[in-house]
Amino acid sequence: MAQPFVAIAGATGNLGQLVAKELIHRGVAVKALVREGTARSRTQSLSDTGVSVAPVDFSSVTALARELTGATCVVSTLQGLQDVIHTVQGRLLDAAVAAKVPRFIPSDFSLDFTKTKPGTNRNLDLRRDFHARLDRSGILWTSILNGGFMDLLGGESPMINHKKGKVVYVGKATQLLDLTTIPNTAAYTAAVAADPKPTPRFLRIAGDVVSVVEIAAVETALEGKQYKPSWMGSVGFLEVMIRVLRAFGGENDVFPMWQGMQYMANMFSGVAKLQPLDNDRYPDIRWTKIKDYLREEKIRREAKQSTSA
Repeated sequence: MAQPFVAIAGATGNLGQLVAKELIHRGVAVKALVREGTARSRTQSLSDTGVSVAPVDFSSVTALARELTGATCVVSTLQGLQDVIHTVQGRLLDAAVAAKVPRFIPSDFSLDFTKTKPGTNRNLDLRRDFHARLDRSGILWTSILNGGFMDLLGGESPMINHKKGKVVYVGKATQLLDLTTIPNTAAYTAAVAADPKPTPRFLRIAGDVVSVVEIAAVETALEGKQYKPSWMGSVGFLEVMIRVLRAFGGENDVFPMWQGMQYMANMFSGVAKLQPLDNDRYPDIRWTKIKDYLREEKIRREAKQSTSA
C-alpha cells in the first residue's frame, strides 16, 4: 500500500472488523494483519469493505515490520492470555517501532484497570503489565477504556434473567456502571486512530452510566412486567467465591467463570469507575444508551423466538 494506512491486528474478530469498517467509512486506508492460513471466509467481509488483507507470520518481527511500513497507526484488538497480550502483541509492538509507526493502540478496551489492585483481575493485570513495555518502546500510545461491553446484557445474559424478572448484582444496586456497545467502542477507536492530532495516553468513554436499579426500571417499562434488582451478596463474598473457584483451575482458559466474576467485583466495588469521560472528543459519534440497546435487544430476542416457534 503506497498511501498511508492504519494497520489492525485482530481484524477478524467482532471489534476488529468494526474498527476496520469505521476507518473505511472515515476515508482511511486499512490493512488487516491476519495469521497465515486464515480461511478466506473469515476475511471476505473485510475485503468486500475495501480493507487490504495481509496474511503474515506473527512469530516474525521482521515480517510484521515489513507489513507495517508506511502505517500511521497500529490498532491491536487481539484477545487472549499471556501468550497473546504479551508475546504476540509484544512482537507487533516491536515491529511497529522497527517500521517507525508513529502510534500504537493496545488491546485494552475494558474497565479502568489503572485503578484496580494487581491480582484482582487476571486479564486486566496482563494489560496493565503490557503498559510498561509500551513505555520502554518510546512509541506514542493511547489506551481506550470503555467500561463493560453493553452487548453482554443481550442474549442469555448472566445479569438479566427475563424469566424471573431479575437483574442480579453484588454490593449496592445503586452503584453506577460504565457500559459501552462494541459498535460505539469501534467507532471511537477508529476516530482515535484516524486523528491527525496527538491523543492522550488514556481515553475513557461510556455509552451510558447506569445502576442496576435503572436497568431494572428500563426493562420493566419495555417488557410490561416487573423487573427487580436481585442481590447476590457483598463484593467481599464474591471475592471469596472467586478464590475458591480459581483453586479448581481455569488458568489456561481465556474466560473461566471466575474471570467474569472478577470483572463483576471490579465494577460493583466502584474501584474501576471511569472518570472523567472523554466522550465529547469526537462529537460525530452517537452514543447508544441502555434504553435503546435493551429495546433493540428485545426486538432481536422476539424475532429469534418467532423464528424458532
